[in-house]
Amino acid sequence: MDIRRLYTVVEETLSEKGRRAAEPLRKVAVVAVVRNPHAGDRYVDNLSDLVDASREIGERIGRMAVEQMRPYTVDSYGKAALIGTAGEQEHGVAMLTTVFGNAMRDAVGGGKAWISSFTKRAGPGEVIDIPLAHKDALYVRSHYDGMTVMIPDAPLADEIAIICCVANRGRLNHRVGGLKKEDIKGEDGLV
Repeated sequence: MDIRRLYTVVEETLSEKGRRAAEPLRKVAVVAVVRNPHAGDRYVDNLSDLVDASREIGERIGRMAVEQMRPYTVDSYGKAALIGTAGEQEHGVAMLTTVFGNAMRDAVGGGKAWISSFTKRAGPGEVIDIPLAHKDALYVRSHYDGMTVMIPDAPLADEIAIICCVANRGRLNHRVGGLKKEDIKGEDGLV
């Protein structure tokens, strides 16, 4: 696919409510802005070209996210897409299927849990919240989080902005119970 722009956002939180964290919470979002070959007024039944193209994009932006996470490693992940107004939401969903997800998982060194996602149609500068969850066990409540991203000049009407988002840990000061990271069994992606 024709990538017009790559955009990376790094957010690092060092303290929350006056409590300094032993390890900061780093969140990284990498965006690939691509031309949508199906933008326009016509309906396209088969979106396999978008699904197939998502592998290479997932590999590329997944690697970029891991590079920006250093010196930390990826503990949680999420994905999202903003679809320009000449496209349809399903075009973004097609770019985020298991093909993209598996490329992301490989880039971050594996992961057993399904990858939370969100898609919406939007214009340039629209805000999107990317959901995050632990990469190996969905029920690790401390890792239920998200990252807000805005791409100043994307997506244009005939574009899709595909987003890979990762974090190195759970929320600062998490204390509402649930499965602890150290108790993950890693058998089914849930616990």
